[in-house]
Amino acid sequence: MVASPVIIDCDPGQDDAVALFLAMASPDELDILGITTVAGNVPLELTQRNARMMCDIAGRKDLPVFAGCERPLVRAPITAEYIHGNTGIDGVDVFEPVTPLQDDHAVSFIVETLVDAEPDSITLVPTGPMTNIAAAIGRSPEVVKGIRQIVSMGGAMREGGNRSPSAEFNILVDPHAAEVVYNCGKPIIAMGLDVTHQVLSTRERVARIRDVGNDVADATAGMLSFFHRYDTKKYGSEGAPLHDPCTVAWLLRPDLFATKRCNISVEKDSELTLGHTAVDFWHVTDRPHNVDWAYEVDADGFYDLLVERLARFGS
Repeated sequence: MVASPVIIDCDPGQDDAVALFLAMASPDELDILGITTVAGNVPLELTQRNARMMCDIAGRKDLPVFAGCERPLVRAPITAEYIHGNTGIDGVDVFEPVTPLQDDHAVSFIVETLVDAEPDSITLVPTGPMTNIAAAIGRSPEVVKGIRQIVSMGGAMREGGNRSPSAEFNILVDPHAAEVVYNCGKPIIAMGLDVTHQVLSTRERVARIRDVGNDVADATAGMLSFFHRYDTKKYGSEGAPLHDPCTVAWLLRPDLFATKRCNISVEKDSELTLGHTAVDFWHVTDRPHNVDWAYEVDADGFYDLLVERLARFGS
């Protein structure tokens, strides 16, 4: 098996951190070319530090980490410390990472990597606002040729919104970027709240992760124990949705998910419904199909995969 080259674009965030761990545990399937960070859950100076911390914890100090856009394309920044804590990764002890921050801007790295790549070869995995990717497309439209597919976390249909009544956080932060990416002409798999709300980090599942007994699993369990507090109270659920790792899980085990080809359009103007993803699931319009929308997941299989991969860090 030849590992698929990927760029992970993220805003860690506990769930982004777990997505990074899942990808780092899977070198046979995923060749991580770089980790690019963006402002989102917390400001950029924290998201880049948090990504580098995860590299340290996972023993992957060789992975290049790049800081990208510190604000959305058009709108003022929005952050989510009330969910993720002031560090973005509350639940683990914060330290100054050894993994270096690269000098290049994340957008420059994305542009250069994609322009030099073979056609249709590199998978992009955005788990935060898609500002960096949209900025790269805007700067050099020819980058699209190097993209194989984009596996994103963002949007909602049946679940409504988690930051506003009708918008999921990542899309609400930068709806203009999402619209660019969704319409770039490349295959897009969208992991929205409809599916991520099915993979709840229950106490039993977090305990199972903690029982793995290595540093990465301990960090994951610590972050999830903090992360579940807000959403458990908000939704009255048994645990918080584990959003961002769904992207990496799809790359590793697409059979765990059910998807449907349809159109997503993003509301960019209305203050009432800003960031809403209009998912034409039932094909009631003639808008072109631009995404594969995930709507169902085998949650037990998802957590089996996560536990199995986290256990690899102890071997």
